[in-house]
Amino acid sequence: MNFIKKTFKKICLVISIIFVFGFTENYFEISKNLDVFTTIYKELNIFYVDDTDAGKLMKTGIDAMLKSLDPYTTYYPESEVEDLKFTTTGQYGGIGAIITKRDNYVYISEPYENYPAHKSGLLAGDKILKIDGKSAKNKSTEEISKILKGQPKTSVELLVERKVGLSESPESKERFSVVLEREKVSIKSVPYFSYLNEDVGYVKLRSFTRNCSSDLKKAIDQLKNQGDLKGLVLDLRNNPGGLLDESVKIVNLFVDKGEEVVSTKGKIKSWHKSYKANNEPVFRDLPLVVLINSASASASEIVSGAIQDLDRGVVIGQKSYGKGLVQQTRELSYNAKLKLTVAKYYIPSGRCIQTLDYSNRNDDGSVGNVPDSLITVFKTRNGRKVYDGGGITPDIVVEKEKYHNLIFSLINQRHFFDYATNFKIKNKNKIQDTFIVQDDEFDLFVNYLSDKEYSYKTKTEEALEELKTHAEKEGYFSILSETHQTLSEQLKQNKKDDVYKNKDKIKEILSEEILSRYYYQKGRIKASLAFDKDIEKAISIINNNNKYREILNINN
Repeated sequence: MNFIKKTFKKICLVISIIFVFGFTENYFEISKNLDVFTTIYKELNIFYVDDTDAGKLMKTGIDAMLKSLDPYTTYYPESEVEDLKFTTTGQYGGIGAIITKRDNYVYISEPYENYPAHKSGLLAGDKILKIDGKSAKNKSTEEISKILKGQPKTSVELLVERKVGLSESPESKERFSVVLEREKVSIKSVPYFSYLNEDVGYVKLRSFTRNCSSDLKKAIDQLKNQGDLKGLVLDLRNNPGGLLDESVKIVNLFVDKGEEVVSTKGKIKSWHKSYKANNEPVFRDLPLVVLINSASASASEIVSGAIQDLDRGVVIGQKSYGKGLVQQTRELSYNAKLKLTVAKYYIPSGRCIQTLDYSNRNDDGSVGNVPDSLITVFKTRNGRKVYDGGGITPDIVVEKEKYHNLIFSLINQRHFFDYATNFKIKNKNKIQDTFIVQDDEFDLFVNYLSDKEYSYKTKTEEALEELKTHAEKEGYFSILSETHQTLSEQLKQNKKDDVYKNKDKIKEILSEEILSRYYYQKGRIKASLAFDKDIEKAISIINNNNKYREILNINN
């Protein structure tokens, strides 16, 4: 009888596999491995020495399986589906604030303008002590975020501690409760746009969420209504991408109807598609510069790559991330979802910008070295050479700025953040949105740091420590110890000057942090532009029509 039951189960399994996967040559192999997997899963749950969490065990198995494919094929259980929705819509239910963990508590880092946190008066630097009467101590940002998020029109009560004086005494802090009604929070795809000078406009595109092409068009239209727009800088730096359709619509704002923007090819023929500009361009003759960096990915690379391949504008910055894969979301049982790679995309020149080796990346996530033998040369419309193998290489490469370890230390120790909080306490009235930290404010910051901890190691100190380690192993340190000590002392003295050596970068970060206290995300972006080398280069190219045309190989 048991034999009959087992045989029946196997027949049912094979039939279900054929139903799901079709009559494939691999159906026996698939059936066998599914049977092995379910058997292992059952044996672990029954006989493993410790109790197992069935859901967690399966999630680990699924994640490991998907990890063997590519970094973008991802499983979302029901509990994480909202995170997936946010990446495509830019919307979630919550209070509208960026939060950060410090010591044992989570703080408000930045409220979103005109959302519950902002409207209720919460400020950057507010410490969350309790949520709905329960202690928030030792909770992670992920845990607090999940509690703060929820259905719109539901409420949440926070007990908050705020610094109201410049000292660290208890008297300089106040506690109060605030009840917030959650709303549908929509993160703007275009957080900021303005004129950089009299006739060059700037638009920051944060992500490719639904209707972002419409938002971009509205921003450019407003710039045209505000002045004499003679050139546009489209900023796609740190834009992780999003919806492919929106990237096509954005390119269509600048290129002729009928132009192919991108094509896709997959294992299934239905994914062999060509995406063309369906409308007449609105800004066909507007000189265009697109900014990218190593964090510009996916749809950002479609836009910048198509603009480059069609010789429609100049691309400036650093090499992009290198994600040329298309994902589709599939519905699974129990409200789970699978986001899986179904195709590769190809921009107008015919190249795919997908990084050839997923694991070969630099520390900052940028594309690692690709052997010349694996790189193919393509041509833009006007005959310029472009290359595949990973990412979009800008027409003008601006070297990425490298931060001194001092800057990382000041950021990690939250000294910029805390100084901006103190600045807001001292300057309650709104400052001008053109505010930039000057020398006198820099001197005040240096004085503020005089009794603060911000230890860090320079590259030279790290090398000196490595020298000591090797010298000790090889028995040479006894004759080098005195020299080593002298060098160490000299480095300590020289490090005192590092704050002044990094004066410009400190003033830049301070300006961004302080302006964000009064003008939120818009203020942070506006302050950063005043120090931006990519922006400086973009303006110079747009203002030099001969150079602009030379780069694009425009002969007439």
